[in-house]
Amino acid sequence: MENVTATEFKVPTREDVAPINQAIFDNLNKALGFVPNLYATIAYSENGLKRFLDYQNAKTSLSNKEKEAVNLVVSQVNECVYCQSAHTVLGKMNGFNDAQLLDIRKGKNDNPKLDALVKLAADITLNRGKANNETVEYFFAQGYTKENLVDVILQVSDKTAMNYLHNLTNVQVDFPLAETL
Repeated sequence: MENVTATEFKVPTREDVAPINQAIFDNLNKALGFVPNLYATIAYSENGLKRFLDYQNAKTSLSNKEKEAVNLVVSQVNECVYCQSAHTVLGKMNGFNDAQLLDIRKGKNDNPKLDALVKLAADITLNRGKANNETVEYFFAQGYTKENLVDVILQVSDKTAMNYLHNLTNVQVDFPLAETL
């Protein structure tokens, strides 16, 4: 196998990927109007894209807005420009305004429940799962449950995988840049 550096990493086209991934590309094009570069990059693995999308789209106790808050703060902690950009766009689509998105990237929110969620997701990410007890207690004090805690950890793992993939491959960002906030 050839040695590929991140600067040489090309986003595969539909013709470059296995038939199972070609079908997924077609579905993404229908749903989104394009195939995000990071999803296309996962398609280098014949089974990776389907496996990842199944995981990403699985049922959770978190609302879409809560998932986007987790996605954005984890992407900020992991310094992933691609995912910061994507989740800024998706965060707006889920009801966050620019000021709220900036606050989430800073690890806070003016809503106490979302603040607890954002702080816990950042703490889990920063400390590789060894969150501070006070942060965990704050999370539970805001009405979150053990089910929510498990789902936050799963959401952090989903986003961390994507962050690492982009940080390694450095594929082109195909969303408006988050730095414009």
